[in-house]
Formats: sequence, C-alpha cells, structure tokens
Amino acid sequence: MEFNLSAYLKEQKARVDEALERFLPQTSGLEARVVEAARYSLFAGGKRIRPILCIAAHDALKGNSPALYPVACALEMIHTYSLIHDDLPAMDNDDFRRGKPTNHKVFGEGVAILAGDLLLTYAFELIAGAATNGADASLLLEVIGLIAQAAGFRGMIGGQVIDLECENRSDVDLATIEYMHTKKTGALLTASVVSGALLGGAGDKDLERFRRYGHHFGLAFQITDDLLDLIGNFDQMGKSPGSDLQKNKKTYPALMGIEESRRAAEEHVNRAVEAIEVFGADAEPLRAIALYLLERRG
Repeated sequence: MEFNLSAYLKEQKARVDEALERFLPQTSGLEARVVEAARYSLFAGGKRIRPILCIAAHDALKGNSPALYPVACALEMIHTYSLIHDDLPAMDNDDFRRGKPTNHKVFGEGVAILAGDLLLTYAFELIAGAATNGADASLLLEVIGLIAQAAGFRGMIGGQVIDLECENRSDVDLATIEYMHTKKTGALLTASVVSGALLGGAGDKDLERFRRYGHHFGLAFQITDDLLDLIGNFDQMGKSPGSDLQKNKKTYPALMGIEESRRAAEEHVNRAVEAIEVFGADAEPLRAIALYLLERRG
C-alpha cells in the first residue's frame, strides 16, 4: 500500500496542534497580552515540520516515550519564537508571515519581542516538566542540551548573525552560505530528528544516521526555501516573494543559479534518504517528507 504523505501530515499536525493547545497557557491574568501574542503566532497556520520530524524519528524506532509531545511542541515553540524575532524591523522587517500580519504589526514591537521570549523559555520548561510524567530525567537533560545548542549561538542564533553580517558583502562564497544555513535553518531541523531518535531509544550508530538525515534535509529545505522566495508567490508562501533579493540576502540561487540550486537540493534529498535506508518501512514518513521538498510550493 502506497504511503499517503498528505494524510500523514494532516493527522500529525492535528495531534501537534491539540498538544500545543493543551500545553500553552491560556490568555488570562495581567500577563494576558503577551500570551495572546504568543498564541497568535503559534497558531498562525504553520505546517509543524519540526515536531513532525521529531515524531517520525521516534516512531521509526518504535519508541514509546511520554516526553515525545512535550519535546515536539517545544521545538515548534522555539521555531515560532525565531520567526517572531526574524520579522522585527531590526532584523528582516517583514509585514506578513503565513498570510497574516506579523506579530509586531499586530501587537507592537515590545510585546512581540516578549512573546518570542515567552515561547523560547516556556519550551524548556515544558521539556523539563515531562520528567514528572515518567520520562527519564537523564535523557531529558540530554535532549535539553541538544536543543539548546541548536537554538543558541552554535546553531540558529549564530547562523542569523552570519546572515546579517553577509547582507551587504560581495565576497560571500558558497561554503559560507552552506555554513550559515547549516546553523540558521539546519541546526534546529537536525535537533528535531535527533531528539526524536533519542526519545525512541537510538544508540550511537542510529543517532549518527538520523543526524546525517537532518543535516542533508536542512540544506535541501533551505535551498528550496530560497528558490520559493525567488519564483514563488504570496499565496504559496504566505509572505511577499523577492524579499531576499531586495535585502541583498546571500542565497543559493544568487550564487548558483536556479537550475544548479535545484540539482543541489535533489542531491541533499537523496543523501538524506540514503542515511535512513537501514530503518526500512518504519522510516517511510521521513523518506516521504524529504522527497516532498523537491515538490515544495509553500
């Protein structure tokens, strides 16, 4: 029976959304405004790729961790925080995200910054709290360290700094772009896969396989994202296309051209799929998600 990726993504997204609704604080009390702002961006229509990657890696190992959904939801919270901050005037200065006005356009810059901070800090509170539900505390500590590194200056933040510093330079080469996106985009995607594998009970060899998958998936994801910004439209992307070009962002198509970028994306997808071949049918969701990158329209 052929694997139905669309049905799988829809089902997993619904489960993640239900868990996010359950875990996130409600809008009440004197702090209501910042919680409302956090919820606005968190439930603005994301595809939940990072939590789904976490779940798929866990399930590929037939895991049964009580910490799975807290960790998966924490990853989505960290991703959403990064989007809120990326959209700020001091960063990318975007007006739309996922087809809606960006957080600072609705709530103001101050509350938007705090909403991002709320999601980042609450993510780690959520993971740590999973220990009270029977999850192994030492394993959760390892997961926290992994995700914190991916979100910090060795990962996402470091990549963002490189991105900002490269905007107005003409000497940026492909190696720098790949390094930047391995940090800015790839680090949290890889952490999503590896944290799921850790929760699923992976040993060192299997963790390395999932890490290779995440690395190549992350690069393919960024290349296709760059291509969409160049040739996509608002309906597909939920934001105005061409912003990378307008801001003189250093992208794969800018250095390699469209066709060569497509070939590079295909190569990374193939290498991601090869990395998890040993897991057979249990890893079919991960394979299908990687292959879908070559058909991305949004």
